[in-house]
Amino acid sequence: MSELRQRLGREPGEAQEPEEKLQESESENKLDGETASDSESKSEFGGSPPVPTSDDTPEVLNRALSNLSSRWKNWWVRGILTLAMITFFFIIIYLGPMVLMMIVMCVQIKCFHEIITIGYNVYHSYDLPWFRTLSWYFLLCVNYFFYGETVTDYFFTLVQREEPLRILSKYHRFISFALYLTGFCMFVLSLVKKHYRLQFYMFGWTHVTLLIVVTQSHLIIHNLFEGMIWFIVPISCVICNDIMAYMFGFFFGRTPLIKLSPKKTWEGFIGGFFATVLFGLLLSYVMSGYRCFTCPVEFNNDTNSFTVDCEPSELFQLQEYNIPLVLQSVVGWKTVRMYPFQIHSIALSTFASLIGPFGGFFASGFKRAFKIKDFANTIPGHGGIMDRFDCQYLMATFVNVYIASFIRGPNPSKLIQQFLTLRPDQQLHIFNTLKAHLVDKVCLPRKPS
Repeated sequence: MSELRQRLGREPGEAQEPEEKLQESESENKLDGETASDSESKSEFGGSPPVPTSDDTPEVLNRALSNLSSRWKNWWVRGILTLAMITFFFIIIYLGPMVLMMIVMCVQIKCFHEIITIGYNVYHSYDLPWFRTLSWYFLLCVNYFFYGETVTDYFFTLVQREEPLRILSKYHRFISFALYLTGFCMFVLSLVKKHYRLQFYMFGWTHVTLLIVVTQSHLIIHNLFEGMIWFIVPISCVICNDIMAYMFGFFFGRTPLIKLSPKKTWEGFIGGFFATVLFGLLLSYVMSGYRCFTCPVEFNNDTNSFTVDCEPSELFQLQEYNIPLVLQSVVGWKTVRMYPFQIHSIALSTFASLIGPFGGFFASGFKRAFKIKDFANTIPGHGGIMDRFDCQYLMATFVNVYIASFIRGPNPSKLIQQFLTLRPDQQLHIFNTLKAHLVDKVCLPRKPS
């Protein structure tokens, strides 16, 4: 044991724990579902997990709900704070796309902070050099890369109009790589004898956090540019599933669903699924009738502002569908008029109900690994921001893949943007090639010989 402690950087004179105490600790770990390898890893990297956060419920709510049992008190606290968060969600939607993007970025930074803070609290006894500084530096680098790509794609005309932006856009990827390479070299220079393994462990911790948080936040913004409906409906479905699964589980839950989350039940899981699919159909029907939700978010170069005005695509035009014969006798209808997007909403709500919760299970496993109740105590009764967005990030990735696979087609405006950046001789070559192709397709008349 002394050799292990010295190898990991402990002080040579530090007292060893009694053997009986170590055996007792190992048995407790195993009872909690932790394997022997988990215990070894814990002793190797050192430090005790952070103590679960104390009750952070506002004093006003504590006094108002003092006569209730802890079960019902938690129900009311979660309910009131949920209504407050939904109200805030409606307000930022009303404020428009730019505010939504800023909120997404703020949520991303807060989630990153919560996860990195857990790592720091668990392993801070080693006083690793530059760990927190490098973590935030890498966050800056990755955000610079992703947001730079977004600006180039969606603000092309503005970028080409301003000389500094045009230069930054042209060499964007090289600058991004140089910034990351600087951080990489700083990490190598910060390596300290006896702490190598832990430092590489925390290097991986930072990069996995960036992959989970920053990359998927970037996908949320891309979904937003496809139309606010692709942003609002998926997020609302996850919120609905979270609420309805909790409600069904609270009142009817009897059968445990998964060991990672003992409070989750099959009754809540199934009830949340049906409620979310119904909610998705109704919300999609309402939102599909408004251009401000269905039109892609585009930047107007004349007014230097975002616009969401367009001719609705076929996805958002009412169509008549035949009801299957099996269901005709049940509902009494032969046809039904609905928006094609409502059919897509079934896929979105199904994913939010059946696969989305696994993002929460993943987060629960992560918290159990470090014996913490919540990522933070930002929202009373709900934990940290990451506790509320663990399913949202998984949902954002699915929506982005779904749009790319089944919805999005070639974008003429982006092709024209790239065409305009070419040299005149290259543009002329493309023009002649396209003209010859259209003549062959009889889209343009042939010149008389």
